[in-house]
Amino acid sequence: MTDTALQQAIAQVQESSAPVVRTFFDAPTFTATYVVHDPATKRAAIIDSVADFDQASGRISHASADAVIAYVRAEGLTVDWLFETHAHADHLSDAPYLQNHLGGTIVIGRDILTVQGVFGTIFNEPDSFARDGSQFDRLMGDGEAFALGSIPAIALHVPGHTPACMAYVIGDAVFVGDTLFMPDYGTARADFPGGDARTLFRSIRRLMQLPDETRVFLCHDYKAAGRDTFVWETTIGAERTANVHVHADVTEDDFVTMREARDATLGMPRLILPSIQINIRAGHLPEPEANGTRYLKLPINIL
Repeated sequence: MTDTALQQAIAQVQESSAPVVRTFFDAPTFTATYVVHDPATKRAAIIDSVADFDQASGRISHASADAVIAYVRAEGLTVDWLFETHAHADHLSDAPYLQNHLGGTIVIGRDILTVQGVFGTIFNEPDSFARDGSQFDRLMGDGEAFALGSIPAIALHVPGHTPACMAYVIGDAVFVGDTLFMPDYGTARADFPGGDARTLFRSIRRLMQLPDETRVFLCHDYKAAGRDTFVWETTIGAERTANVHVHADVTEDDFVTMREARDATLGMPRLILPSIQINIRAGHLPEPEANGTRYLKLPINIL
């Protein structure tokens, strides 16, 4: 699959300088947060931040975000962007906390409206909950261009895991969210509301048209069997030739059969219910109720 947006992304990978990427890995949620910056201008983006959430007590803290803040300040960076690759089901975003301390524009894909509609119904959100994406500062569509300092960048819509999944191509690097995992682990599930295995396959094939040398940064790693360390960086070439679920020789029908059978065996992520309620709000908490307390809902027998 080729289109204007993808060709633009390919061109900028081939022509751009490389951004500096620093990873902060949150082992409890297996999540990689990235601080990406242009070494020439010190302009930066933070991708897929993590709030520390203790489910038993309902307490939210910010040690993970504070480590990011300390790094940004130590390096003298200016944060322009706070990107979400999708509305995560396994951790809470801490984008508002980071924005309060560092600035930046909170961004997600335009199809978050679909996700807000689906989960707004599941959680029986009140009429005051806007389903128009207005909780975010900017919604990006497929092929939308932006810049990280002097480095050109482009957003690519890669649905399948969720309807709103985005990949951000920044110079020679692409940040793919949950669309792909390390080659020895495979691909993301596609059985959440609005997910689709066939759509996921097509999104992955689209990403695999980027040049082989493109650096690929993943949102998660779960350590494949036989591997003792967490890893979150690979290349398009490695994914195309060696991904155990979706290397170049795998057909669409074979992938769909595998993915749907595998997904049928998976339980729901431990933090899906609190995470989604926060993340469809761009990391903001629900409004307080009459007693001044904020609440998260636990729907019974829905998922």
